[in-house]
Amino acid sequence: MADPPAATPAAPARAQPPRGGPGHALARLAWCAALAGGVALAGAAYWWTERVSTERLRAAGAQRLEVYAASLENLLDKYDFLPHMLELDKDVLALLEHPGDPARRQEVNAYLERLSKQAGSRIIYIVDLQGRTLAASNWREKSSFVGDDIRFRPYLQDALRGRPSGFYGVGTTSGEPGYFYARGVYRDGRMQGVAVVKVNIEEQERGWVQGADNVMLADANGVVFLSSAPAWKYHTLRALSPAVRAHLAQTRQYYRLPLPALPISRDETRADGTRVMVIGGQTGGGARPMLVQQRSLAPRQWTFIHLSDLSHARANARLAVLFAGVAYGFLLLLFLYVRQRLRAKEQLQDAYNNLEMMVAERTARLERTTQRLMDEAEVRREAEQQLHRTQNELYQAGKMAVLGQMSASITHELNQPLTALRTMSDNAVQLFERGRMAEARENLVKISQIVARMGTITGKLKGFARKSNAELGPVSIHTAISNALVLVERRMQLDKVAFTLDISDADIFALCDSNRLEQVLLNLMSNALDALATLERGAPRALSVSVTEAAGAVRIRVGDNGPGLSNEARERLFQPFFTTKPQGEGLGLGLAISEQIVRDFGGSLRAEPSEAGASFVIELRAASAERHDG
Repeated sequence: MADPPAATPAAPARAQPPRGGPGHALARLAWCAALAGGVALAGAAYWWTERVSTERLRAAGAQRLEVYAASLENLLDKYDFLPHMLELDKDVLALLEHPGDPARRQEVNAYLERLSKQAGSRIIYIVDLQGRTLAASNWREKSSFVGDDIRFRPYLQDALRGRPSGFYGVGTTSGEPGYFYARGVYRDGRMQGVAVVKVNIEEQERGWVQGADNVMLADANGVVFLSSAPAWKYHTLRALSPAVRAHLAQTRQYYRLPLPALPISRDETRADGTRVMVIGGQTGGGARPMLVQQRSLAPRQWTFIHLSDLSHARANARLAVLFAGVAYGFLLLLFLYVRQRLRAKEQLQDAYNNLEMMVAERTARLERTTQRLMDEAEVRREAEQQLHRTQNELYQAGKMAVLGQMSASITHELNQPLTALRTMSDNAVQLFERGRMAEARENLVKISQIVARMGTITGKLKGFARKSNAELGPVSIHTAISNALVLVERRMQLDKVAFTLDISDADIFALCDSNRLEQVLLNLMSNALDALATLERGAPRALSVSVTEAAGAVRIRVGDNGPGLSNEARERLFQPFFTTKPQGEGLGLGLAISEQIVRDFGGSLRAEPSEAGASFVIELRAASAERHDG
């Protein structure tokens, strides 16, 4: 028998490194290093994101502080000239010389009442040198100031010493807070009495409450007398000393108010220079850390305080940590994947070489196709940009056309301060002739302030005329309607048009662009006023605006009781260059531009049937207030 074949020797098994050897130790060390790197990356992401978010809050807060301060200064400067005007009235001087004359007292009471209504002030009153009120604009009311002794008020004491002053305080007679202007009334260089004007500045506070900011205004003693949070009002930033409380009690600045200290549980300055404060009982839930920014209002020794919620910055930092962790984990997985592919590459090299040639050929074809598509996309992009620029220029031309049609009412709006400038200039000439240089200089300062207020009016026109961007965001419908009314209210007064506004007290927000929405509203209001102008003289004229919100949509209706629209006009309303106005008074582009603007917002503009006159409806997508605040 043949011998059996010899067995093939088995291949030797590949030696495996011991589990506790140097290879495993290096692997554990690498994983520890990777974990440490991930923790360091997360910490750096948290620190950097919190710092950037805090800096953005600080920049935004500083900008808002400047806006709030400028708004308050403009309001206070608006009434600064009133006490000086009373010195020029002969009846006021006659009453101070003959305080017991009831006829003169009644004339001055009536004059102060008219002046207070025209100026929009709360109360105007005249005080003699003994601190007794001789006449007041509220002489008809039960809480009349006539006959009151106000010698205890600091503003009166300063005025009697020849120093015009301002003072914020709570009225001891009416209980209403306000800002008091006081100035001596002189005749031939001798003081006869004091003129005092009280102004309500609580409107500023109402504007803060409607916004998302936490704002406080404190006096030199740290008493918060205006605040966006009602729970903070008439509290103090620090405990008042007995001397300060005694002084406040003597002057009755905060009449019968206890003035407790705010529950500040934390107030510290960080290493980066930011100041952080925690106040209990603040709006929106429990106490949260707030970034503190201050601005001094000299010479009134007031301090504006803006508080920004740092919880948003910390939430952003936590999101940054989460993102950094996910990204780091993805990179680790990518590294392991690449490492595994490199190991498998040796086994798949032959197949990969063939595949690489196929991929190269297909890639070349794809590159050629991609290049053609890119060229076509570039041509289309340039065409779209040109179309967008043309549309923007058309929108801007529409604005300029509306402003041109409104030139008469704008001119009248500026003529009033110009008349005041002429009067005060004549007064300055008389004061120079009498040698009263200091008072003449004060008169010139008032002229400068009136010129600044004229600049505010032209600033509103400039804001409307500026070009808008194409970005959409939440827009306050209240604010848009108010801004549009500023530009047409004078025309409504001249044409005797009755205006009604039907809108809820709570603000309504829509997704659009504020400047372009104001352009559409102004165009519809101007068209309505043009239609009303065609009615017979003496016929009632009415313009109405109503706003409703339902099912995620905001509807703005602009209607009038004019002659209405014909069937032909309804069919061609939004066609370019179609107009029902006489030749030379309209281009026929207003409604076409407005319809295109609203369509770009994702909404619609249409004319609806109306029993009398014309009615246009703007329908927009609703936006939430939280999105607006963010």
